[in-house]
Formats: sequence, structure tokens, C-alpha cells
Amino acid sequence: MTDMVQATAPTTARVSDTYRWAQLAIGVGAMVMIANYQYGWTFFVPDIQKKFGWDRASIQWAFTLFVLFETWLVPIEGWFVDKYGPRIVVLVGGVLCAAGWAINAQATTLNGYYLGMIVAGIGAGGVYGTCVGNALKWFPDKRGLAAGITAAGFGAGSALTVAPIQAMIKDSGFQTTFLYFGLGQGIIICILAFFLLSPKAGQVPNVVANANLLQTRRNYQPTEVLRQPIFWLMYFMFVIVGAGGLMVTANLKPIAADWKVDNVPVTLMAVTMTAVTFAATIDRVLNGLTRPFFGWISDMIGRENTMFIAFGMEGFGIWMLYLWGHDPIWFVLLSGFVFFAWGEIYSLFPSTCTDTFGAKFATTNAGLLYTAKGTAALLVPIANYMQQSSGTWDSVFIIAAGANILASLLAIAVLKPWRKVVVAKSTVA
Repeated sequence: MTDMVQATAPTTARVSDTYRWAQLAIGVGAMVMIANYQYGWTFFVPDIQKKFGWDRASIQWAFTLFVLFETWLVPIEGWFVDKYGPRIVVLVGGVLCAAGWAINAQATTLNGYYLGMIVAGIGAGGVYGTCVGNALKWFPDKRGLAAGITAAGFGAGSALTVAPIQAMIKDSGFQTTFLYFGLGQGIIICILAFFLLSPKAGQVPNVVANANLLQTRRNYQPTEVLRQPIFWLMYFMFVIVGAGGLMVTANLKPIAADWKVDNVPVTLMAVTMTAVTFAATIDRVLNGLTRPFFGWISDMIGRENTMFIAFGMEGFGIWMLYLWGHDPIWFVLLSGFVFFAWGEIYSLFPSTCTDTFGAKFATTNAGLLYTAKGTAALLVPIANYMQQSSGTWDSVFIIAAGANILASLLAIAVLKPWRKVVVAKSTVA
């Protein structure tokens, strides 16, 4: 009997919480370094347009291609992580991130920018997928919070560089800014890669039982996950919520310019900035804070209940931004609210995915779901074409608000009862 117990006992001792949090912090650091590739792009668009004279929708395809390659390759990168560990994937990711913006610094054609953002997207996706997957594995007991803190690095990571990037674009030109920020960020990612590790069996605590938190006892293979209809419901919800936030992310400065609030000085809490700089800074901070906040809430009250609240807030926020955003102060405040109600998808969906399909293949399975962000990005140029053809952002905002309300209702009315059945079946099996 003793021999049997020894044979099945974990091969590795539990690590300290300090060690787990250190791994999380390294992942957050890498996420901060890839944030500007997505959230800094909006500041380059007007200068690219001014220099080359291309229309805005054509330029924004570079953003869409970035998001596509950042997301759609994550399952493949996740497979590498699950098989070979996180270090090599993040190391290659850092090199590609640096190379992507170095290409942008030299580009003189639209295809040049498309290539640069594709390369940067592949690199950023490798880093993103690895760090979120690692957080899900290290913290089975605090999955929503850990995924949220990691995703916060990506959401808020660019807040500190909003002003420096704009200042460097103004003083040194956007091409020099692409080069210096690209190389700097890429090098730091490569250094952090050497410190990342995946947990071994027995190193992390067991899942804490919680009536609101349904967690499977079975580990689904990625090929099985794709055959689960509930996965595709989550995918659809991710797409329709993701699209609205990405549209605002890519077009924050153009929207502000069209509404003639971009360069209006706004003073809040004794700080004065132009409306667009203020909005971008607050947006990044709130977009980061929302991820651990709602992740932590979801650990306590359940994923779907949290989705219902957050997606409902997002629908309301987009509608109010459409109604009141022409006032510079309301533009700053409501765009912040929109980002606060949007960013939590990057903690809620990965943790719900891992709760439903198990931790063993968490990086790959969460990566499969994360491709929904790439699908959502395909809708960003469509929003630009709708705006160009009508001359206003009205229909874009109305559709985005409605999509979020739909996702909010689906979470509570369809996903919640369905997931209860799926998890119960997997526990029996």
C-alpha cells in the first residue's frame, strides 16, 4: 500500500506562493512590452496618412493583419509551449516584435506596413499566448485573477508610453519612433524569456471548490475542444464583444478628430492634456485594471454572472459615448468607461475556457478561443468603410452597442446553464 501511495504521489514538491507570483510578474513584464504594438498604433496612423496620402481604411488593414497574426497562430504557439515550455516561444516572440517595427521604420509602401505588422503580430501572439497560458497553469486556485493580472500587462502596459510615443513622433518622426520603441521592447522581452518556467506536477495547489465556479475534472485535447458546440458559443460571444473594443482602439484618434475634440485641452483631477492624449492614457489604465478586477469578481460570483454585468456595461458605455462623446470631457470619461467594460474579456474567456476544458492543454485551448479576437479584427476595416460611406460613426456605434447587449444576455441565459451540463458530464466521465 505504501509503495502505491509513493508511486502516485507528486514527483515535485509544492512551490511557495512567492515563487508563483514571481512567475506571474515575469509574464506581466513581457506583456507590458508587447502592449504598444496594438495600443500605440493609433498614434502613427495620422502621420503615415499625411506622409504617403493613403486612405485611412487601407492603412488600418495593417492593424487588422497584426491582430489576425497575433491571434490565429496562438494555438500553434500554445502547442509549442505545452510541449517544449514557455522560454523558447517568448524568446522568438521578442525577436519578431523587434523586427516587425524595424520593418515599419523602413516601409514606404502599404505592403511594407502590412509585412511589418504581420511579423510583429506573430511575435506578440507568441508572447501573449504563452504568458496567459502560464498564468492559468500556475494558479488553478485563482484562475480569473491570475489571467486578469497577466492580461492587464497588455491592456495597461502602454499607458506610460502614450505621451513619450506621441512626443517622439512629433520631435523625431514616426519612423524613428517605430525603430527605437520596436528594438527596445523586443530586447526586454528576450531577456525576460530566460526566466519563464511552466509548473511541474505537484508544484501548484488543487482547485478550490466553489458553488459558483464550475471546473471540469477532465483535460480535453484541443481537437476535442473544437468539436464542442459550447466552445463555438464562447467564440461567437468573444467575437461580437471584441469587435467593438478593437474598433475604438484602432480609431480612437480618428474618431476624436472627426468629432473635433482631439486637440481640445481637458482638465481632470488637476491634470491638463488634449482630449485624445487624456483619453488614450485613461483608457490604457482602465483597460488594464478591469482585467484582474473582473477576473477576481468572476472567481467569486462565477464567470457567466460577471460576463452579464460587464458586457451590459459595455453596451451602455458605447451607446453613451455615441450620444455624448462630442463633448471633450465626456469623450475622455466615456471612452475610459468603454475600455473598462471591454478589457475583461481577456481574463473571463481564457479562465472560462480552462474551467470548462481543463488545465493540461490550457495554453493551446485558450489560444484556440483567443483566435476570436483575430476574427473580430476583420470587422474593424468594415467599420471604417461604413464610416467613409456614410460620413458618420453612427451605425458603427449602434451596432457595437447592440452586439454587447446580445452577448450579455447569451452569457446568463445560454452559456451558464449549458456549461453546468457540460462540466457535470465531464466529471461523471
